[in-house]
Amino acid sequence: MRLDKATALLHLARRLAGSAEGLGLEEIAAEFGVDRRTAERMRDAVKDLFPQMEEIREGRAKRFRIPRGLDPFFETPSVEELADLALAAEAARRDGLQGRADNLARLAGKVEARIRPALRVRYAADVEALALSERIALRPGPRPDCDPEVLRQLRRALLAMRQVRFAYRTQGDQAAVIRTVDPCGLLFGSVYYLVARRTGAPEPVLWRLDRMGEVEVLDSPSETPEGFSMAAFAEQSFGVFQEPVEDIVLRVLPAAAVRARAYLFHPTQVLEAQPDGGLLVRMRAGGLLELCWHLFTWRGEIEIVGPDRLKAVMAEELARVGGPAPVAAGPGA
Repeated sequence: MRLDKATALLHLARRLAGSAEGLGLEEIAAEFGVDRRTAERMRDAVKDLFPQMEEIREGRAKRFRIPRGLDPFFETPSVEELADLALAAEAARRDGLQGRADNLARLAGKVEARIRPALRVRYAADVEALALSERIALRPGPRPDCDPEVLRQLRRALLAMRQVRFAYRTQGDQAAVIRTVDPCGLLFGSVYYLVARRTGAPEPVLWRLDRMGEVEVLDSPSETPEGFSMAAFAEQSFGVFQEPVEDIVLRVLPAAAVRARAYLFHPTQVLEAQPDGGLLVRMRAGGLLELCWHLFTWRGEIEIVGPDRLKAVMAEELARVGGPAPVAAGPGA
């Protein structure tokens, strides 16, 4: 068996051992980028190596898992994995996310404690060398201000599916108002937000964690709007600002087309090659002001084709700095 196939089988075994509900063949195929028949062969090969693998029936479908985990020999982390964990903790600490940095550091300690002492000593020097030689580029911008206890209480409420009560300041030195909400999720960015709806309100909205105080998890159950999805909610906007989504079309000039092809503007984006070597980017999103701020970083290499409201927002922003708006001329898309 080739080394890459052996590595894939070991990775699959780890996934089957680490999943309480198991994996179906479709999930295996999607994760490893193979067809169903290859997924079946991979499953059979793992079963030969780990006969304790179980089959779980869900109606006509089947899921597979390895109960009680794998022998520690098979789960020893690599030097690169430990170094990435240390780097993630350092990045969180630098960005002001002390609570997250502490969680990652504790996780690293737990992982290292499971490594055999002799191997742990050998790993230590390599992990330290990688951690010292790798750094994440500085990202200017605001640092999230979040009380770790506020975040802990909100996570507890989300897991228990309970309502939350807190004192909330809308802005500045205004007096805090007591709010009771049904929490739906957390949205992390330059500012941390709770996505929640006030009791009786139709839709969830954003609540800044740095404006919360006296957070209390209630005994009353929370009610998430029917069909609500945090992934879909987050994808409504280009950034964090929530507003109705619109059909957005951008034209990337030929000189920037290669760079734009490797860029993720939005999860809904569709790229279309143009005869002149340029590129059209189509997506459905809100957050037009944040999109305009982002387009400044392309230094005129991206033009706005539509909608008109996006052109107007860009024109307003450029008027503040005295420059012409990068709006496409001609028939557009």
